[in-house]
Amino acid sequence: MNLTEKINQDLKEAMRSGDKIRLETIRSIRALILEFEKSGSGKELTPEEEIRMLTTAAKKRKESIEQFRHGGRIELAEKEEAELKIIEEYLPKQLSIDEILAEVKRIAEEVGAKTKEDFPKLMPVAAKSLKGKADGKVVKEIVEKVLSGN
Repeated sequence: MNLTEKINQDLKEAMRSGDKIRLETIRSIRALILEFEKSGSGKELTPEEEIRMLTTAAKKRKESIEQFRHGGRIELAEKEEAELKIIEEYLPKQLSIDEILAEVKRIAEEVGAKTKEDFPKLMPVAAKSLKGKADGKVVKEIVEKVLSGN
């Protein structure tokens, strides 16, 4: 079952259950899919595009949570957190810090990256390998840590 079919099915379930936050969030994901399909780019919605779309939506929620917390708007931050959890259900399971570290070390071995000067060699490969499975900021921090020898 592709993302569009799953979203449509989950939308119906959310309508039946009366869960407003879930319904709103699923509608926003559906809107992203429809926007992509109607963009006229002629591209098909691939699993990579789905992950990119959902990752962007999750990132926006994380940024909003941070801004709302900073502004003292806890109730809005909590709503965004609930939406983020729903979006994450559609994303691949996120790797733990240890799993990311192990993968970055493996990639560093493969590409022969050992020092900070090798960052441009390691980072693109690690980012591509871990795309959708880990936050880009975390991957960057771990790559820097591995290359600094800590």
